[in-house]
Amino acid sequence: MPHHIDFSLLCLIALSGLYAGAQNAVAGGGSFITFPTLLLAGLNPLAANMTSTIALFPNQITTSIAGRQLAGGVGRLSLAQLFWLSVVGGVAGAFLLLFTPADFFARLVPWLVLFATSLFAWGSFRKKPIAAATHLPVPVLVVAQFAIAIYGGYFGGGIGFLMLAMLTIAGQQVRMAAATKNVLAMAMNASAVAIFAFSGQIDWLAALALCIGGMGGAFIGNWVMHRVPEKGLRAFIVFVGAVLTVWLFLR
Repeated sequence: MPHHIDFSLLCLIALSGLYAGAQNAVAGGGSFITFPTLLLAGLNPLAANMTSTIALFPNQITTSIAGRQLAGGVGRLSLAQLFWLSVVGGVAGAFLLLFTPADFFARLVPWLVLFATSLFAWGSFRKKPIAAATHLPVPVLVVAQFAIAIYGGYFGGGIGFLMLAMLTIAGQQVRMAAATKNVLAMAMNASAVAIFAFSGQIDWLAALALCIGGMGGAFIGNWVMHRVPEKGLRAFIVFVGAVLTVWLFLR
């Protein structure tokens, strides 16, 4: 852990939080910006992961509340059921992080983002609409969301893309899916935050700078989400996912 972070690095951390907050509100993937920024500031990978999760949590609360009216369930699964499934999975993932190294899941991140972006693009731009009941039965939805929640509590990178892919393939419109994944991401990270806060790994000064930037970015992201045309929003999400995938494989 660094003993001191200078003012210029704090400004850089705040700017990364601003961008990450806006990106999380629209598509997800903000932690791919904040994580390397915190590494640049001198945090070790485990501390950077936990600090990023805690710092962006207020942003997730703001984003989920702002878009709550657009969020909803999928088929016979209500939003409340998806919410508590995410909480339980987040707890499991957070404890998994505390007792196992993060390297294994970190190596899977590029493949997960590639898969999720490809799946989202297919579900968004194919000519025939996808029916939720035909393509994703309730047991599949339960297993998929619980697995995503475990991964979210453990590392979290790309969970927005994974949930957008799952929700749109299940039949939600992209605007509703974006709002729903914000609520579910907040649920799975709430449990992780409660556990990480007492880990002794958090750089609280860096977390504060990141948090301030992230909360401002949440308002920008929600403004964009309500005003960008549906097709443009889908194209932007696929573009961001493609760029993140390439960067993750090259880094």
